[in-house]
Amino acid sequence: MFLDRPKSGSKALLVHIQKHNSELATTDELKELVRSAGLVPVGCLSSNRRYPHPGTFIGGGKVDEITEFLADQACDLVIFGDDLSPTQERNLEQALDKRVLGRTGLILEIFARRARTHEGKLQVELAQLDHASSRLVRGWSHLDRQRGGSGRGAGASSGLGGAGETQLEADQRMVSDRIKRINGRLSKVQSQREHNRRGRTRSDVKTISLAGYTNAGKSTLFNQLCTADVLVENQLFATLDPTLRKLELPVIGNAVLADTVGFIRQLPHSLVDAFRATLEEVSQADLILHVVDAASPLRGEQISEVNLVLEEIGAEATPQLMVYNKVDLLDEEPRIERNAHGVVTKVWVSSIDGAGKELLLEAIAERIGEAVIETNVKVRPQDGRIRAQFFELGAVVEEIPCEDGSVEMHLRIQESSLRKITRNKLAGQSVP
Repeated sequence: MFLDRPKSGSKALLVHIQKHNSELATTDELKELVRSAGLVPVGCLSSNRRYPHPGTFIGGGKVDEITEFLADQACDLVIFGDDLSPTQERNLEQALDKRVLGRTGLILEIFARRARTHEGKLQVELAQLDHASSRLVRGWSHLDRQRGGSGRGAGASSGLGGAGETQLEADQRMVSDRIKRINGRLSKVQSQREHNRRGRTRSDVKTISLAGYTNAGKSTLFNQLCTADVLVENQLFATLDPTLRKLELPVIGNAVLADTVGFIRQLPHSLVDAFRATLEEVSQADLILHVVDAASPLRGEQISEVNLVLEEIGAEATPQLMVYNKVDLLDEEPRIERNAHGVVTKVWVSSIDGAGKELLLEAIAERIGEAVIETNVKVRPQDGRIRAQFFELGAVVEEIPCEDGSVEMHLRIQESSLRKITRNKLAGQSVP
């Protein structure tokens, strides 16, 4: 009732406000958002404003221009590339006699279409209800106050009792009740995720999370690294629901890789709050792979926007490895870059053809590895399972057969992994 979503295929007039402080705020981005919401852009009007008009955001002259355009062009709604206050949205709808959507409402519509799992749908509905709670006046201005009571008490003159609940108040109560129920369900999801994370910590399983601007190629990279089948489409927010898969790393062994929703300029706070349980996979990770569209001319500003969201969810202190993706579109070769201290900071890859995949796996293992040592161990014939585990980790540099049937193995391995595998069962070991 109060989540009056536009129909798929609805025609929309776009209103783009050009600002001087953001190169990401382009008409192309706005059009891509509109198409991702299943809507059809039929025109785009631009306006330069340093400060928004308090009543209509764009001022009376631009409102008249939009009215003239709507008189000549069939449109179902008007979409703004910036957020509108409830008052501005209401004033514009009255002046234009059309449904009006701001940036947050548009992004919420995209998320509503993308959600597939029960958790994802709950998170989107929570964000929609939070956004709609201040906009419930739409559609109910014609309703008078309802009146209750039988009118039989003393002083009754018209057969009606005192003032009852307005339709608006009833809607607000329904929204509030629904928000409480959804928050309760999402709390259970959050508890389950926390339980799973504690289990991975006890098992010493590292977690790596993908983060990046939307459409940077995170899901394609995820599929390359994990041989997974996550949906990949060349559109904004193609991936919404979180996905976790096992990742096999050299020397380290098994880790968990998490693919999450892409970020974007001015990601609505209601969405960040609603997806907080999901985004905790990022903030609680041992390492964040910050995926960057290396071919984008705006990659610098996209990196800044992603870092702002990471700061908002409390992940600014989590170690990052920058992954510059789409080198196939540039005159670049896959490579690793290190800082002055020799630490890997950047990896250049192409997720579409897998170029640089091995370099990235090595870089991840190096960043999350702890106390990697080189050592020799002697493995007896009856310790075949231990020998197999060393090979599964990719820790074997060389092995030499011995006369007694055992093998001398030269390993490059984490100390913790060595202790866990051997458990003092080997005939002996020495560190060169």
